[in-house]
Amino acid sequence: MIYMDNAATTMTKKEVVDEMLKYFYILYGNPSSVYEFAGESRNAIENARKVLAGTINATPDEIYFTSGGTESDNWALRSVAKTCKNKGKHIITSKIEHSAILNTAKNLEDLGYEISYIDVDEYGMIKLQQLKDMIRSDTILISVMAANNEVGTIEPIHEIGKIAKDNDIIFHTDAVQSYGHIPMDVKKDNIDLLSVSAHKFNGPKGIGFLYINKRLDMVPLIFGGGQEKGLRAGTYNVPSIVGMAKAAQISLNNQTVKIMELKNKRNYFIKRVLKEIPYSRLNGTLLNRLPGNINFAFQFVSASELLAMLDINGVCASSASACQSESGKPSHVLKAMGLSEELSGSSVRFSISDDTTYDDINYVADKLKELIAEMRKDNEIIRYYNGNNK
Repeated sequence: MIYMDNAATTMTKKEVVDEMLKYFYILYGNPSSVYEFAGESRNAIENARKVLAGTINATPDEIYFTSGGTESDNWALRSVAKTCKNKGKHIITSKIEHSAILNTAKNLEDLGYEISYIDVDEYGMIKLQQLKDMIRSDTILISVMAANNEVGTIEPIHEIGKIAKDNDIIFHTDAVQSYGHIPMDVKKDNIDLLSVSAHKFNGPKGIGFLYINKRLDMVPLIFGGGQEKGLRAGTYNVPSIVGMAKAAQISLNNQTVKIMELKNKRNYFIKRVLKEIPYSRLNGTLLNRLPGNINFAFQFVSASELLAMLDINGVCASSASACQSESGKPSHVLKAMGLSEELSGSSVRFSISDDTTYDDINYVADKLKELIAEMRKDNEIIRYYNGNNK
């Protein structure tokens, strides 16, 4: 098997699992208990909090553990909506956000909030001038993802943060795809809320965190006991919290070098495909793109059929985000970028990792050439084009 769907989830690294194991069957105390044995778990949690805070230039008391990106996104939007409703009920987000943001925004609309959706250009980059024009006296929140999960476009977070700060508006970013893959700095970029999910950077599933600027007043999303200063109830998932911190440390170790190596592999793959497979195009930009993200449109080919054939040949890829794939709906991201329904339906995402080799890339590129040629062989439109170009 050649796994090229790391944007959906990553393998939990062995070092991460090894770090987690002792908290299952040796140091298994409930950290909320008062005795010394439970203190081992409490110490592990607070050490993880300190590690994670350091990765984004935050302080440990600004890190709150959650079940992952969806919960973090929900908490961020719903809490700001509730605590700031006396100032206004206007929220700005973009048309290419993850469904965790878009569906939460839709629910807030049903509750009487007004949501404005920023357009993007052909590369998936949000339009900053339009964002500025949308701001009103009753705008309480701007929520824009740090990098898109489908086409990998890295958004101008620094500029958005400055716009938000200059207008005294809270700024949230969904950093699920970017954290662990590119540097993040909440102070430099004026980020007030930041969502993270561990399984996107070789950590375990079902754990994440929400960075909350200490100046903000927040309300709980989940009620119960007094965990996380009373803001996020529920027994601590100690093994996963420890594993997330370990994965973060690994992902940030020699990050600059790893980013360059991954970009080289990505660009090699892109160059081969665009050169060797006719009627193919890269969706998104090459310059401001996540290091491991590649999204192609193969005209005159059904993405679902191609993915099935790749699967038979041992290659894992996807046509959109994992969450979007389950819905069976066309990609809202590609639609927002202006792609036709035909091109959207022929688009496939490959997301590589440090473990992806050039042999893997060459195998997949060769298979794509072979499979796409076979799928197109009876296509009348291609015959027409080829005949007129001779």
